[in-house]
Amino acid sequence: MSDFSIQEMLAMQRTLQEKYKDKWEAIRPEAGKHKLLWMVGEIGEVVDIVKKNGDVNKDLRKHLVEEMADVLMYYNDVLLCYGISEEELKEAYTTKFERNMKRW
Repeated sequence: MSDFSIQEMLAMQRTLQEKYKDKWEAIRPEAGKHKLLWMVGEIGEVVDIVKKNGDVNKDLRKHLVEEMADVLMYYNDVLLCYGISEEELKEAYTTKFERNMKRW
């Protein structure tokens, strides 16, 4: 199984945005806050699955994974809106990881 990279997700999201450019809000910094709000809504749906059902069993797993994919799609829209590259994200993530490794 190969890795599914942020670069691949961003490319897929760009393709989706291009296809619906006449129907959806343009990807630009001003749209970032709207994409964040939509993402929070999707996170709420993930939370509801777990909150209402407790353990995520085999039947709920597919629904949970689909909602997590929705979260990632909006997350990638936010990255695109603000022009955050895979390299920038990796650097910030790595720095944060290293800081957290020394935290406690």
